Amino acid sequence: MRLAEAVGSMRKDIVLNHPYPHINLVPYPHRSLKTRSSERTIPLVGASLWAAKRILESSGDDYCFSRYTDHSHCNSNSASAAINKWIKAIAGDNAVIHVFRHSFRDRLREVKAPSDLIGQLGGGAHRMLERLLKAFPRPLRNAQAGP
Repeated sequence: MRLAEAVGSMRKDIVLNHPYPHINLVPYPHRSLKTRSSERTIPLVGASLWAAKRILESSGDDYCFSRYTDHSHCNSNSASAAINKWIKAIAGDNAVIHVFRHSFRDRLREVKAPSDLIGQLGGGAHRMLERLLKAFPRPLRNAQAGP
């Protein structure tokens, strides 16, 4: 899930009273989606289910993150800056929110999830990137360039 998709979500998008709790990711006037295939249903399990429950408990209006979203606008840049500031205070200056999306995709690859599922859950197919990442083993991807 892209940050803007999360920040622009509405409480009604979170469906907990279902055999498979999930979030319905749909476009809104205040927050569009990047592509048509970005409209999707994302299962909520583990930490994501816990977070969804906390969001519903703590947000009082229609928006999951009303500090950054209203009926006409979704300010994901401000949300990103706030999250990055918090992450840097905990994990150091090189850590940023975007890394989490990629680590999510890496974890799905490690459990041999199908690439189309990785693309759908991760917020975009990125077929060329997926092929490149599969072509190179993980230690090579993470190796430092040069001595």
